[in-house]
Amino acid sequence: MVGEPHEHVRNKAISFVDSHVQNFISMSPLFFLSTSDHDGKSDVSPRGDGAGFVKVYDTYRLVYPERPGNRRIDSLLNMLSNPGIGMLFLIPGMNEVLRINGTASITKDEEFIASMGWSGKTIGAAVIVDVEECFIHCPRAFKQAGLWDHETWVDAEDLPSTSEMFRAHLEINGLL
Repeated sequence: MVGEPHEHVRNKAISFVDSHVQNFISMSPLFFLSTSDHDGKSDVSPRGDGAGFVKVYDTYRLVYPERPGNRRIDSLLNMLSNPGIGMLFLIPGMNEVLRINGTASITKDEEFIASMGWSGKTIGAAVIVDVEECFIHCPRAFKQAGLWDHETWVDAEDLPSTSEMFRAHLEINGLL
């Protein structure tokens, strides 16, 4: 359909956390988490905190805290029935992203969670990711979007109102 990828692109993934991956994660304050349930229904959710909130536990595992949020816990529920996940790490101002695929498990071990040194409130759970694949993804999408170029940003007064959108969706669902 699109031709064959270059040999370097086909072979850029590694199955463990090397020093480059560890360094990238240590500078990332945000990642997007992709999960799906046992029927394959997909979900993506942002996870953010201070840079380095995702910890490299060892060469093959990452761990991050689950923070209080909207209490939907879609990602956690999905992990219970289908532990395969994808993670897309960003560093503000950088067009390349780090992709990590792996298998997730949830821990509520209080000693383990405390040993990670996270500040702030957790829900008493953390996610451990067994890394299966990691690689840098090319900058094309971010460059084309002009994501970090404030000249391309929508003026604040023109931004969609998320509160209006939320209310409209509640009305559609008969809740208002």
